[in-house]
Amino acid sequence: MNFFSSGHKVIHMPTLSIASANMEPINTKDYDGLIFTSANAVRFLKLKNDDKNIKCFCVGNLTERSLRLKGFNNTVAASGTVNALKNIIMNSEKNIKNLAYLCGEVISYELDKELKQEGFKVSKIINYTSTRITDLNKESMDLIKKYPPNITLIYSQRSAESFDGIIRKYSLAELMTHCTVMCISKKIEEFLKSKGWKKTEIFNSGAELIRIDQIKNEHC
Repeated sequence: MNFFSSGHKVIHMPTLSIASANMEPINTKDYDGLIFTSANAVRFLKLKNDDKNIKCFCVGNLTERSLRLKGFNNTVAASGTVNALKNIIMNSEKNIKNLAYLCGEVISYELDKELKQEGFKVSKIINYTSTRITDLNKESMDLIKKYPPNITLIYSQRSAESFDGIIRKYSLAELMTHCTVMCISKKIEEFLKSKGWKKTEIFNSGAELIRIDQIKNEHC
């Protein structure tokens, strides 16, 4: 997704440092399919064998694209929400019952528990960790002060926690008064509301630009 080519000014604020959890390589023969709710889980995937034909369920197009670049060709992508991904898995082939769920140590939605309640066997495998970034570099600070953002996109609970902490640490809340914080899940939105953020809303992955343009037009 290219916000620049759509005419938007973008300030990238790093909120998380991602690292491998040093997972043990998995044998795809032990599972009917793999579940990915993050491109980071794809990035740190380790296999014992070189089976790229196993069924892979992806939360959205970006995650699926990451798998395709690694050579996996039996992939299916949901519309960007974990709930949509759950529905795709539940409506998949009847022989898919034993799944491996690759994820980070902090997740916004307990997909493994939801699927177990539906009769699936799910092995949750943590293959990456995230550490909150608490500092803001001078370049980003200067950009925020010069161009106070009117829209912020938050893609994970941990990012939301880091974002809120940075804004408070550097006393930037006043500059964010008119900013709409767009959250990928209700859980993230509820967290930010609990911290006092007033202008929040939930968005669907892949539809960011459409909603951003709508907000832009509303303020014209």
